[in-house]
Amino acid sequence: MDYPDFSLELSAYGHGASRVAGVDEVGRGPLAGPVTAAAVVLDPDKIPDGLNDSKKLSAKRRDVLYELIVAQADVSVAHASVEEIDEINILRASHLAIERAVQGLQSVPDYLLIDGNMIPRGLEIPSAAIVKGDARSVSIAAASIVAKITRDRIMRDLANQYPGYGWETNAGYPSKSHKAALQNLGVTPHHRRSFKPVHNILYQG
Repeated sequence: MDYPDFSLELSAYGHGASRVAGVDEVGRGPLAGPVTAAAVVLDPDKIPDGLNDSKKLSAKRRDVLYELIVAQADVSVAHASVEEIDEINILRASHLAIERAVQGLQSVPDYLLIDGNMIPRGLEIPSAAIVKGDARSVSIAAASIVAKITRDRIMRDLANQYPGYGWETNAGYPSKSHKAALQNLGVTPHHRRSFKPVHNILYQG
């Protein structure tokens, strides 16, 4: 398995940066729940072994790495709500969550490595958009782990309040059972009304 490394961060250091944050978000595709972003500034001398794209790690390994990241790095997590997603669209909402995560860091970073192909327009810090960044940069990989763990925990909590939708396992994504539950149980306050499967149920006929 190929692992991300610290080369993009070192390149930024070489151009005068001293605090480089990796940034990633999770939760664009679900029908329910917030979109969540994390920003992480790793200590170059305390980089946990085995950092990788959160989707390539087992749940157990993610949990172990999450605890190490939170203990050893400057970490900030932020969200955009379902209401914000419906009001400004999921892309802008995900960018809003990213902007909030960066603003929440203990110290302002001087360079950002952002997963994806777009830089949120609200960021005023020099940034690079890195396609498949969570497989290339350990800082982005760390952010992907933190964002996923945090959002999954939120969806498990919501699953206890609204049983039957399977959020404890599908995290709000449009699984077959989740879509069936929408039809059978109806729309909750945590569903994204601007998303087609939810919108169609609310306004069918």
